[in-house]
Amino acid sequence: MATFDIIMPKLGESVQEATITRWFKNVGDKISEEDIMLEIATDKVDSEIPSPVDGIIVKILFEVNSVVPVGAVIAVVDLSNDANNIEPAIDKDIKAINGLKSSSEEIGKPAIEYSSESRFYSPLVKGIAKTEDISVSELDTISGTGHNGRVRKHDVIGYIENRGNQQKKPTAQAAKPVVSVTSGEGDTIVQMDRMRKIIAEKMVLSKQISPHVTNFIETDVTNLVIWRNKVKDEFEKREKQKITYMPVFIEATAKALKEFPGINASVDGDKIILRKNINIGIAVALPTGNLIVPVIRNADQKSLVGLTIDLNTLANKARSNKLNPDDVTGGTFSISNFGTFKNLTGTPIISQPQVAILATGTIEKKPAVLETPTGDVIAIRHKMILALTYDHRVIDGALAGAFLKFLSDYLENIDINHTV
Repeated sequence: MATFDIIMPKLGESVQEATITRWFKNVGDKISEEDIMLEIATDKVDSEIPSPVDGIIVKILFEVNSVVPVGAVIAVVDLSNDANNIEPAIDKDIKAINGLKSSSEEIGKPAIEYSSESRFYSPLVKGIAKTEDISVSELDTISGTGHNGRVRKHDVIGYIENRGNQQKKPTAQAAKPVVSVTSGEGDTIVQMDRMRKIIAEKMVLSKQISPHVTNFIETDVTNLVIWRNKVKDEFEKREKQKITYMPVFIEATAKALKEFPGINASVDGDKIILRKNINIGIAVALPTGNLIVPVIRNADQKSLVGLTIDLNTLANKARSNKLNPDDVTGGTFSISNFGTFKNLTGTPIISQPQVAILATGTIEKKPAVLETPTGDVIAIRHKMILALTYDHRVIDGALAGAFLKFLSDYLENIDINHTV
């Protein structure tokens, strides 16, 4: 039997493992090249994995909710299409190596399921927890020192060393405060999906880490509106890309971040890290109602055409669930466009470990007083509100205000004859 091993693909430079969240195919199913086999998730992004070959699936080596290292074989496909060669769906040896389940016969007591709805744990961490009889609920109380609070090996070891000194303190002390809520007659209860749980956790964490303050400025973008109306049709014909206002906002923001590096920063204890690269994340609403923030890297080094192409490409990948973890990591500043929904502006939550986020509001026609050589006049102008939410630990009102003023001035003085 000629077979082909399906492996957990490399998901990005910083990702070493992923969780299988769904199998679309079963053992015995025929599969064609590019058919979607399974869905996987990291703490950054969900991805659908296609088959690279035609054949019949004869083995599936990991169950749903298994955390699998990059490069591990996750399924086997029979290239000869011989259905008689099908083997059992889950290889018991592989499952044991995976460390997610152990039979009660093997350990003499009920098995513990080492998976969590709110946190990801590496196979190493779960292996230590199983050996030391640490339940998943107890594991959830351990503070992690890894990226985004990930629990690492030394976190678990440190917890074990101090375990005897805790005199069986209730683990509830480390739990997050919970508001008791009861549902009433006629209420509909909707279970959060995995991505919404992650978003919720990160939003609460960001508020706990950073004291949020927001500054606002009203900006006259009449020149920008005139310019875009002049160039959009020719631009789309030439580049096969639609140009919105967002690439201009990104270009202006990149210039402002270069001028005010204290906004393009992160905090590490009592140290401020001024980022060399300007990587701007753009919040994108997904069809599921969730939100994801793909990143345009080195935005200050790209032309308006390049920014437009990158923005459209990332937005399309996000909405079709084709982003990879590298597409959503490494951001140094973010933009959230409330204007998409005709909102005046908003006060978004900072994406950690960044220290600021820009909100762009809707563009509206408004009467405005203009100064002219012959006196003041009232005219119809296109106006919008820009809002900068920032971490008050390291950014004060003066710096935030100067950043917003620079950004506003740049947008107000767009050359209507500028060519792209």
